[in-house]
Amino acid sequence: MQRILVVEDEPSMRIGLKDNLEFEGYEVEFADDGESGYKNIMTQKFDLILLDVMLPKMNGFDVCRKVRAEGVKIPIILLTAKGEEIDKVLGLELGADDYVTKPFGLRELLARIKAVMRRSTESQPDQIEEAEIGSLIVNFSNYSAFNNGNEIAMSHKEFELLHFLWKNKNKAVSRDDLLKEIWNQEVFTTTRTIDNFIVKLRQKIEEDPNKPKIILTVHGVGYKLIL
Repeated sequence: MQRILVVEDEPSMRIGLKDNLEFEGYEVEFADDGESGYKNIMTQKFDLILLDVMLPKMNGFDVCRKVRAEGVKIPIILLTAKGEEIDKVLGLELGADDYVTKPFGLRELLARIKAVMRRSTESQPDQIEEAEIGSLIVNFSNYSAFNNGNEIAMSHKEFELLHFLWKNKNKAVSRDDLLKEIWNQEVFTTTRTIDNFIVKLRQKIEEDPNKPKIILTVHGVGYKLIL
């Protein structure tokens, strides 16, 4: 049975999510503040995290940032009453896999849960995939990256983006394709988050990030990984 951790401080929301998720066959655990949510994530095994943004003690953005910094790859869906694009962009850049704005319909949430879990499963390779990309040795099987023997911190989305570029190396990949394949295009209104992630990857890979030779911009299209 797949386990979902719901980190939510509103009692009525917790009860509603518990009833509906258990009806769908999931096992549900709860935390009612960010600190306890973080502790549960770090000490227990879950298949997905539903993480409210506005939480006492530690907000959802900080929880997401901390668990990704610790190397936790569990899929995260952020829940919030905020609907501004800047919040969506921030949450996804911190490593969240999707973003649902309250109030949301149950069918929408369940569809997103299934989609995120499916993408997470599909993104796990059946065999070890390791590549030397610029200054990094990247293992896409266990989401690790090293530079001269030192492990480099990278978010789940950075690995997925780099993996997709690597699988399509020496080919131009459009921003639209990246949105569709990595982030589920419907949660975006612009493509600037892609550009922000490319900047972060260049800082880790390129000898001179301001004069990239590995991740190139293809003007009017997107990007190309040169190997």
